[in-house]
Formats: sequence, structure tokens, C-alpha cells
Amino acid sequence: MARKPGSPPMPKGPTIDHDVIRELARLLDETGLTEIAIERDGVAVRVARHAPANSSRARAAELPSAVPTVAAAAAPLDPAQHPGLVSSPMVGTAYRSPEPGAKPFVDVGSEVKAGETLLIIEAMKTMNQIPAPRSGTVIQILIEDGHPVEYGEPLMIIE
Repeated sequence: MARKPGSPPMPKGPTIDHDVIRELARLLDETGLTEIAIERDGVAVRVARHAPANSSRARAAELPSAVPTVAAAAAPLDPAQHPGLVSSPMVGTAYRSPEPGAKPFVDVGSEVKAGETLLIIEAMKTMNQIPAPRSGTVIQILIEDGHPVEYGEPLMIIE
């Protein structure tokens, strides 16, 4: 169908905001996640990293890929779906150690017992110890020390 002179150009399809893709890639790097997806106005964007989370920042910047789709994207693999997920029970600031400069409560590879303190979340000037909901090995830490967390946000994974 031809466009009439003076009419606005016909859309060529959904437009992709490259700044959004860059921000999602930055979030992957900051959080250690391997994949993140969003959908706005019928446009879904998925950004995934295909390298270990401990790779250098420069290498990680090369690896994320964005796959825009008009239809709803297939559900990405999400840490929130892992059976060993430990999620935040509150909004606050997460700390991995009991005080600045101290050894973290746990690291990746640490063996933990149910009830053992994993981290502290400061909420309303109160330090709340977050216990391990089960025994196992910490396989992934999804937060950074001293950064804010939201209710339900994935904190770490215990297998």
C-alpha cells in the first residue's frame, strides 16, 4: 500500500531502544545474573550472557546478546525458578558480612546448615539476619554487598 504525500512514515515494525539493551546488559554484569528479559508495548527484549559470572567486565560487555521479538518471548531460565532460591523477605540494604571489612558470612562454594546466617538486611536501622532455609552448598550469590534489595528479590541459590 502506497503512502500519501505528507502523511507520517509507515512503521517498519517495533523499534528497539538500544539504551534499554545496554542497561539490561549492565544489570547482568552488576548482579551476576545470566539472563534478563522485559516486555513493553508488545516488544520483548531478552539479554543473556553465555559465560561464567566471574568473567572480566570487558569480556562480559562483548557477550550479551539481545533478541527482540514482537510476540511474547518464551519464559527465560530464571534464578527465581530454582528450587534452592533464597529470596529477600524484606526491602532494605543487603550486607554479606557482619561489619565492614569482615569476612562474609558465606561465599560461593560454602557449605551451610539450615538456620545458619547467610547475610544481613538492614531495614529501618535494624539489622535482620537472613537464615539459610535449608542445608546445602551456596552455588550462586545474586546480590552485591551494600546494595539495596527489594521484597522477593533473589539473593542466592543453595543446592
